[in-house]
Amino acid sequence: MDFQKYAESIAKKAKNSQKLLRRINTEIKNKTLLRAAELLIEKKELLEKENKKDLEKAEKKGYSKALLDRLALNEKRINGMVQVLKDVAGLPDPVGQVISMWTRPNGLKVGRMRVPLGTIMIIYEARPNVTIEAAALCMKSSNAVILKGGSETINSNKVLVDILKQAAEESGFPVDAVQFVDTTDRQVVNALLQLDQYIDVVIPRGGEGLIRAVAETARMPVIKHYKGVCNLYVDNEADMKKALNIAYNAKVQRPSVCNAIENLVVHSEIAEQFLPEIAYYYGKAGVEMRCDQRSLDILKDHPKAKDTEIVPATEEDFYEEFLDLIIAVKVVDSLDEAIDFIHKYGSNHSESIVTENYTKGMRFINEVDSSAVYINASTRFTDGNEFGLGAEMGISTDKIHARGPMGLEELTIPKFIIFGDGQIRDNVGIPEETEEIEINKEACDLR
Repeated sequence: MDFQKYAESIAKKAKNSQKLLRRINTEIKNKTLLRAAELLIEKKELLEKENKKDLEKAEKKGYSKALLDRLALNEKRINGMVQVLKDVAGLPDPVGQVISMWTRPNGLKVGRMRVPLGTIMIIYEARPNVTIEAAALCMKSSNAVILKGGSETINSNKVLVDILKQAAEESGFPVDAVQFVDTTDRQVVNALLQLDQYIDVVIPRGGEGLIRAVAETARMPVIKHYKGVCNLYVDNEADMKKALNIAYNAKVQRPSVCNAIENLVVHSEIAEQFLPEIAYYYGKAGVEMRCDQRSLDILKDHPKAKDTEIVPATEEDFYEEFLDLIIAVKVVDSLDEAIDFIHKYGSNHSESIVTENYTKGMRFINEVDSSAVYINASTRFTDGNEFGLGAEMGISTDKIHARGPMGLEELTIPKFIIFGDGQIRDNVGIPEETEEIEINKEACDLR
């Protein structure tokens, strides 16, 4: 295969579809998404069959249980994809939305209007449902999309893309606006990342290694988050029941995702009461606790922690995205120390404070520099669907136009639109016709 030629073919098709994308209306977009939802149900057995092939191949390669879980498409997850398509269809269309308008002294009306980013390439690993989420958001926001899923889900993704293309063709949506890299060879990705004349932005979703590799290779802008080292701080004025439930949920409910907490930070005044209790529940769930010296001293001989694996933490543990039933624990003496800890070890993803003190909660929100900051809630809510965005293209920890879960609005950017009535700058226009005639007369007299 000529990888360069293949990459250019995909990128050109996506780029060329933008002209047609600008012309279609919201009705066609919604019709396409709803038809895709119907086709997902109709082709459920085929999808499950192809997903089983992916799972069997992954098992032979010795993939972890956590990764196999991310690959699997059971009935619940297929229904979830159906719901995503319906939810996105039900959201307001941001394209063409005028977000501000003002009038200048000279009468010019100046405004900002939302327009698509253009062609978006998304590179992702493991989760085939990302194919539907990413495509749905791009289609509704009139962006062309190039989908590059992981090799481990190639069979599942092929079915999903075929469904999207069939829905597009039946509904009058530009079919070429959805492109799929149907080869697992990485040389194609490297070639695509050089085509900034066709691709406007790249969004990588996956491990830190993948994201860094994309950021270092791409010639176009990259929207990224390297890892999700999320932190939960239990304040000395926390409600104990809330704190226990949040700490348990944020670690145990689904530990293999980027919005699960990796560090548990506890105020020293509540540590002797809180830590044994959460250790008891973590032990039942199989969570390993990697403790600093102060938390280790509290837990090592405590009867409530007898069934919990308690080990000393290293400095590196506090930087680690475990994506597993492992948590690092730190005891601090103040809110200031907690915030400093989060700024040092966190990844600007999602952080939460449990406190009944309003002033402390607002300080935490104002001073913690992350894309999502919570008071008295689990970080597991950092998700486009949970935030009411319908789905998400990814979670950005960059300081650009999009930060946090990226929904429809984050896949558009404003452009200036100006309405005039003949205004010219500094009143410099074409010469008056009478002056031109007089000059010509003078020229004639000279002759």
